[in-house]
Amino acid sequence: MLSDIHILLTYQCTFECDHCFLYSSPFAEGTMTLRQIRRVLDESRKIGSVKWIYFEGGEPFLFYPLLFEGVKTARNMGFQVGIVTNSYWAISAEDAELWLRPLHELGLDELSISDDAFHYREEDNSAKRALSAAHKLGLQTSSISIQKPFAEALPGQGQDKGVPVIGGGAMFKGRAVDKLTAGLPRRPWYKLIECPHEELQSPSRVHVDPYGHIHTCQGISIGNMWQTPLSMLVQEYKVQSHPICDPLVKKGPVALSKQYDVAHEKEYIDECHFCYLVRRALIDRFPTYLAPRQVYGYEANK
Repeated sequence: MLSDIHILLTYQCTFECDHCFLYSSPFAEGTMTLRQIRRVLDESRKIGSVKWIYFEGGEPFLFYPLLFEGVKTARNMGFQVGIVTNSYWAISAEDAELWLRPLHELGLDELSISDDAFHYREEDNSAKRALSAAHKLGLQTSSISIQKPFAEALPGQGQDKGVPVIGGGAMFKGRAVDKLTAGLPRRPWYKLIECPHEELQSPSRVHVDPYGHIHTCQGISIGNMWQTPLSMLVQEYKVQSHPICDPLVKKGPVALSKQYDVAHEKEYIDECHFCYLVRRALIDRFPTYLAPRQVYGYEANK
C-alpha cells in the first residue's frame, strides 16, 4: 500500500556527487512549479493511504519559497512532511537557524541531511551546522552518510563464502555506475536474480519528478501524472503489464536481460549495477518506462 510520496522538487543541485543516482548537478534541468506541487498533493490525498510527503532533489533549498509553500500546503492537508537536503545554506550557525526556523514553525516533521565526504571534507561544515541548528529548534533529524565503495569482504571471506561484500552505502545506479565501480569485486551475472531494494510489485513509496514521471525506482516510470492523474496511475498499476518491472519481479536483472536479449558482461558488482546497465541499453526501446534520460547520464529531455 502506497504510504510515501517523494517529490523531486528539482534535479538541480549545488553538488555533482559521484554517487548520485539521479545525475543531479548545478546544470541539471527540471524544477517543479507551485501549481504542479499542489497537483501532486491533491492527487496524493485522493489515494487515501499516503501519510508522508518528502521534498528532495537535487537540492530543494535552491528554490526555498517553493519549498516553503509546498511544506505549508502539505502540512495543512494533514500530511507528515520531510525534507532531504545537503544543507549548503548553513554557512553559519545563525544562518542555519534562519533557514530552518520558518519550516519548523510550519510543523516540519523530519529533516534528513547529507553529511559525508562526497559533500564535505572538513569537520566544521554546513551539515554539522544544520544538524546543530535543527537540534536547537527541536526538529527531528537524521544524517545520510555515504562513503566511497570498498570491499568489506572478498569471496570466501564473508558470511556467504561465495559473495563479495561491498561497503560504503552507495547504490550502483546513476553516476555511481560511471564513477565508482572501478576495482570492485564482482559476481556472476546469472546469480543476480532479484531486485533487493525496491517493492516493484506493490510499492509503498514512489518518486514524482518535475517532468511528471512516477518512479518506482529512479529511472523506472509507471506513468506520467501530467498526462494521467497520479491517483489513477497508482490504482491501475499492475506489475504484470509493466515491461520493465514484471521481469525484474520474476527474476531480477537476469530476467530483464534475457527477455529483451540485451548483451551483457560476465560479472557485475550487484543487482543494481546489472539492472541499471540493462535499462540504459533499453532506454530507446522503452522511452515511456525508462525516463527521464538524464538519470541515465544522457542529455536531458522530458
